[in-house]
Amino acid sequence: MKFRQALFWDANPKKIDVKKNAQYIIERVADLGHDDEVRSVFKFYKKPFLKKIISGSRSLRPETKNLWTLLLKN
Repeated sequence: MKFRQALFWDANPKKIDVKKNAQYIIERVADLGHDDEVRSVFKFYKKPFLKKIISGSRSLRPETKNLWTLLLKN
């Protein structure tokens, strides 16, 4: 996965580990990502894992959490 610096302003995008930092990546893309980044997250991570991260997140905005919950429903 390739990350934009603007999305991960607080980290070096080249050093982000997609497995170790999965929650960080998913939350940031869910809240602030572009369409292509959202598609990449859907392709890379399995749906049950995404559901777990989204439902357990404390940092997502309520609107984002509701949208992603609906997107991941089926």
